[in-house]
Amino acid sequence: MLRVVRAVSALQKTLPITFRNLSTNNNVLDLSKIRNIGISAHIDSGKTTLSERILFYTKRIKEMHEVRGKDGVGAVMDSMELERLRGITIQSASTFTMWKDCTINLIDTPGHVDFTVEVERALRVLDGAVLVLCAVGGVQCQTITVTRQMDRYNIPRIAFINKLDRQGADHVRVLNQIRSKLNFNSAFINIPLCEEPKNTGIIDLISETAVYFDEPFGLTVRQDAIPSSMLAETKERRAEFIECLANADDEIGEAFLNEKPLTQAELKAGLHRATIARRFVPVLVGSALRNRGVQLLLDAIVDYLPNPGEVIYYALNESSGETRKVPLKPERTSDNPFLGLAFKLEASKFGQLTYMRIYQGCLRRGDSVRNSRTGRRIRVSRLGRLNVTELEDLEAVYAGDIAAFFGVDCASGDTMVDVNMKEPLAMESMFIPEPVVSMSIKPTNRSTVELFSRGLSRFTREDPTFILSQDSDTGESIVSGMGELHLEIYAQRLAREYNAPCILGKPRVAFRETLSEPFT
Repeated sequence: MLRVVRAVSALQKTLPITFRNLSTNNNVLDLSKIRNIGISAHIDSGKTTLSERILFYTKRIKEMHEVRGKDGVGAVMDSMELERLRGITIQSASTFTMWKDCTINLIDTPGHVDFTVEVERALRVLDGAVLVLCAVGGVQCQTITVTRQMDRYNIPRIAFINKLDRQGADHVRVLNQIRSKLNFNSAFINIPLCEEPKNTGIIDLISETAVYFDEPFGLTVRQDAIPSSMLAETKERRAEFIECLANADDEIGEAFLNEKPLTQAELKAGLHRATIARRFVPVLVGSALRNRGVQLLLDAIVDYLPNPGEVIYYALNESSGETRKVPLKPERTSDNPFLGLAFKLEASKFGQLTYMRIYQGCLRRGDSVRNSRTGRRIRVSRLGRLNVTELEDLEAVYAGDIAAFFGVDCASGDTMVDVNMKEPLAMESMFIPEPVVSMSIKPTNRSTVELFSRGLSRFTREDPTFILSQDSDTGESIVSGMGELHLEIYAQRLAREYNAPCILGKPRVAFRETLSEPFT
């Protein structure tokens, strides 16, 4: 059997969905021009607002909307009605966009602990991540959990301290928490410029310039000289950044010891090497809500996070009884046998969507693949990628891509391989936590039993932490999950999506008596 593990490359030195055909081009996008990243954080740190700004500044959407849907629309990444009503992300949302000449495949993940599996399966297939922290709350409990999940999959990351506009914001305190609580070798690569509250900017420590985000909506990025009142702090923070980077990268360290001046290009190259080697976590600052610092974050994603070719994925061949590591080949050609991982299932109005990360080879529309778990051969009739509210048809997908397959009957975590592969292959799936809460569940009306059962069947198929069982003594249907909110959301989805309202309650435990001594 083949299981896939990951290692960093040795570079250390439901909104309405519409379809349109993606124009075909014989030129396959170069691997270095792809970034597969996720945005993760503690709840209410501003992840979805940040995603909304990213899509706006990259011209993927024309308007920005509020997360809680106060304007009657809501953020585009919150496609579920319940997400817009509650103002939280319930399921991970995938999209793609362009910044400069790079394609960024972006997954926005929930911050609530009840939906931790959404973070888990997203990080399983990503090459890099943005860890968002609140400038007031700092490092919180779910921040630590998300960091542990990133460590599990060896994810290189950059940190973004958000909500600098809030009263009580303290970016220096948050940096100290990042170092002490998360044990990161971190330093600012930009700092807030607060001399003029009405025109707050950011100081870029690498280029040593003041960056302003002019109205409307911070669309115009303007560089200027650093105000004299900020020169001393800029010099101090820049020296701190270079010293921390010198501890993480040999080339920068040698130049630092020799007191050699470093150019911007040398600093960026060293920062890239140290970040993907997970020896350094650069820290950026801003306010997504106030349209400050998002463009600089996009630059950092492109410049410092790895492309798919800079992360080596190993396959462990266990079919012969011994474990043998076999590196997968990331070249974007059809010369290598296809291999991909289905990491998320989603039922849409167009049918079953299966999100898949391609690790090796090429798959064209109309090709067949084999499910390594079931051995079943599947013909892929349609390929696409989600673009906010549109799904673009694709003719082919290659190693490094994240795409959606239509009508593929599989389960989350299944491996799809080339039908001509001789060995039985199976990629290592994501870590699935054990449920912590169980409750009884039953439909309100007997007339909706069939719809009720259909909905539960779909939800258990899509979410491996949502488990349906039956109490052998009472005959009750029992649902288990990661928390009360987790189960309440599914109960509400049964009512909204299947017109099958239900009742949740505590599972009844059968009362048992035991004879402790002989009865006479």
